[in-house]
Amino acid sequence: MVAAQAKLVYHLNKYYNEKCQARKAAIAKTIREVCKVVSDVLKEVEVQEPRFISSLNEMDNRYEGLEVISPTEFEVVLYLNQMGVFNFVDDGSLPGCAVLKLSDGRKRSMSLWVEFITASGYLSARKIRSRFQTLVAQAVDKCSYRDVVKMVADTSEVKLRIRDRYVVQITPAFKCTGIWPRSAAHWPLPHIPWPGPNRVAEVKAEGFNLLSKECHTLAGKQSSAESDAWVLQFAEAENRLQLGGCRKKCLSLLKTLRDRHLELPGQPLNNYHMKTLVSYECEKHPRESDWDESCLGDRLNGILLQLISCLQCRRCPHYFLPNLDLFQGKPHSALENAAKQTWRLAREILTNPKSLEKL
Repeated sequence: MVAAQAKLVYHLNKYYNEKCQARKAAIAKTIREVCKVVSDVLKEVEVQEPRFISSLNEMDNRYEGLEVISPTEFEVVLYLNQMGVFNFVDDGSLPGCAVLKLSDGRKRSMSLWVEFITASGYLSARKIRSRFQTLVAQAVDKCSYRDVVKMVADTSEVKLRIRDRYVVQITPAFKCTGIWPRSAAHWPLPHIPWPGPNRVAEVKAEGFNLLSKECHTLAGKQSSAESDAWVLQFAEAENRLQLGGCRKKCLSLLKTLRDRHLELPGQPLNNYHMKTLVSYECEKHPRESDWDESCLGDRLNGILLQLISCLQCRRCPHYFLPNLDLFQGKPHSALENAAKQTWRLAREILTNPKSLEKL
């Protein structure tokens, strides 16, 4: 048994050093190329409208606010200033979303975003995004990369297609630090020793983002408060949770396997599903020793089996907001197909670790 585990870990490490590192290097090169174009567009936006200041800065070889959705798809979060005069309200009526309401009607004129405040005192995510989309469309025509970049039509999101190869969504957002949403108040679960009080304090201090984007849970619901709502996002908190042991290596293996074998019709699976399942695996295996290098094979298998279970049940709860289903809106046939493909992959890796050389 131990020999079989060691053999699997050996082949996973080989796969990591060859395939995962190559994937990382290729994506890093793409990110540099894409960020040059996005920065140029955002510089033009800022000239027209100084309230939209580019926050796309490179620090320690990574860009703040950039998320890799797949090797050809990225999201850049554009942090806006001055949320100050608004109260953050998440009463659970909109799973995965919250609203920003004026703390005092008399403060309306003090807000930097006065013309995007609705009559009932909400700061409208949709109105801000609509204005931003107009500015980006104008900037694309003026910027120095105008020959290689164009807006993606037929969406209320701000998406750029670059060199006909890459799609980048630029999402206006507010950073919320020092508060924690009520809808995530159950976390951490009281009976689970992971991640421990110090890490919990760090994660909660990291806070979350409020994004102006289409919320899948609201599709088909048209009340004004809902179209004005902001989407909760916990990227930095999740990154902080997954430090230590072989957690990041495990996630890197899962992303690489997804890119190579689970990029399927109907796009049932993305990197974020993998990241979410790593967090759940951390809860199931709370001891640091469970994430020792020698356990890499066990953790990867556990996550793949959990993924199959989620796909078969057609439900993948968000880690911090379990009422939010990350498979919502995905075609059932696509989820069934993904379950079959994941099962093939898991069986192959478990029964014949050497097969990783060809995967």
